[in-house]
Amino acid sequence: MRIVYFSADQDADQWLPGLRAALPGAEVSLWTQGTAPADYAVVWKPLQQLLDEQPHLKALFNTGAGVDALMALNLSAGVPVIRLDDAGMAVQMAEYVCHALIRHFREFDAYEADTRAGQWTYRKPRSRADFPVGILGLGVLGERVARAVAQFDFPVNGWSRSPKDVPGVQCYSGLERLPDFLAATRVLVCLLPLTRDTQDIMNQENLSRLQSGAYVINVARGAHLVDEDLLALLDSGHLAGATLDVFRTEPLPAEHPFWKHPKVTVTPHTSARTLRSESIAQIAGKIVALERGEMVAGRVELGRGY
Repeated sequence: MRIVYFSADQDADQWLPGLRAALPGAEVSLWTQGTAPADYAVVWKPLQQLLDEQPHLKALFNTGAGVDALMALNLSAGVPVIRLDDAGMAVQMAEYVCHALIRHFREFDAYEADTRAGQWTYRKPRSRADFPVGILGLGVLGERVARAVAQFDFPVNGWSRSPKDVPGVQCYSGLERLPDFLAATRVLVCLLPLTRDTQDIMNQENLSRLQSGAYVINVARGAHLVDEDLLALLDSGHLAGATLDVFRTEPLPAEHPFWKHPKVTVTPHTSARTLRSESIAQIAGKIVALERGEMVAGRVELGRGY
């Protein structure tokens, strides 16, 4: 069995030893132009040339939960694309979202500003009932985040393309229910996959449907958000603020207004990092299962883009 690895991040020296140790009977190598045909490819943001030169793959493994970079390529319909189910990312995402949510709800930014000015101040406690949290996207990560948020006694709404049933979450589904979901939400958390249908979904029209004084947390993809629309709604006062971890251009350009906007918190795409050892174990386990002729979780529906 032959496996090729490629990553735009040029981290082969970290992945190749792990894959070889997890699959000792396999020949694992870095893909370069002209590499011999392989049975499996493990990739992150691969080149089209890799796919063109590997026409007989049994499966293509993506070393992340988001597969939007693959969807931009010409994929063979007969080759299964398999994404990571979790591999340690869900708990990181739950930590990040809960931190951003609670920091906003408890007004810790304002307290920090006061203490820097040497002021000892109090603010009237807010009611969690007045801060319903809406999770836009109820996949593996979205469900984990929804459960974590619910532990802090916030009302939790969730929206997904197809119907879901998540205990403790008021679930909405389908585009026809999106306006109702947004109107019921004061803190919006985006965890959608990026597809043609979800690109620019956080635009002026949809963000305006959020409750007055709403807060936005984007940990999915930068292309979900129309930057200019967010800024306009922040400046108008309809939105109270935003925590953004993902951007249309990364690293975020130095001249981008998000850097200096007083209502925007920027982090460098760090809400949930791929944990290499967990990811390698998961990929290796799925390769072994496929070799036995078994079905595996995480297969991407190419027509839907996730």
